Amino acid sequence: MAASANASCESCRFYDEHHGNGAQAKADEGLCRFNPPVSQPGPDTKGLWPVVATKDWCGHFTAEMTAAE
Repeated sequence: MAASANASCESCRFYDEHHGNGAQAKADEGLCRFNPPVSQPGPDTKGLWPVVATKDWCGHFTAEMTAAE
């Protein structure tokens, strides 16, 4: 099933346009805060939030989860 026209990470309330994870993010990328950070690469490093494009979307998206609410 395809997502609706407004179903995108950019419109999700769990999308964070903060450019984190210690890397230079592109203008159309942000962090997904829906799920916990992914596994840390080593014992002395922090977990990493998944990086998503603004136009990405996932199976968790619903109209109730939009940033406008």
